[in-house]
Amino acid sequence: MSRVAVAIGSNLGHRDAAIAFASSQLAALLSNTVLSEIIETWPVGEGTQDQNLYLNAVAVGETDLSPRQLLDALLAIEQAFGRERPGLNAARTLDLDLILHGGSIAVEPGLEVPHPRFRDRFFVLGPLAEVAADMVDPVSGLRVSELLRQLLRDESR
Repeated sequence: MSRVAVAIGSNLGHRDAAIAFASSQLAALLSNTVLSEIIETWPVGEGTQDQNLYLNAVAVGETDLSPRQLLDALLAIEQAFGRERPGLNAARTLDLDLILHGGSIAVEPGLEVPHPRFRDRFFVLGPLAEVAADMVDPVSGLRVSELLRQLLRDESR
């Protein structure tokens, strides 16, 4: 079994319902699932200035699924909730990102684990540190708690 982290976000439609739906689906998909507190954050990226605020959380659990199998399951959950993909940085009814998958490092079409930008995103690291501060980024070798400290230190400069 691999310990995995999945980021959950929504800034379009019924955000609370999206987080609740994702949480219940992830609890059925993963073993020993723990959900962080839900936080509200500004959208990040070019072209997002007119979008609604996001609700974000992180779920941590265990699975026997490979990174590709888990990603496919996450995409199916998004689609079941009505996710559309009109373009990069578009508003999202539900966004599920595979952040960490045990010690796996994978780069292949449509899949990159660990998530390439999670180290720079408070809306991922903050909730992740709340429920799994001891998880290790296999690329940097740093614990999530250390990555969060670095991010907060860098942002305060």
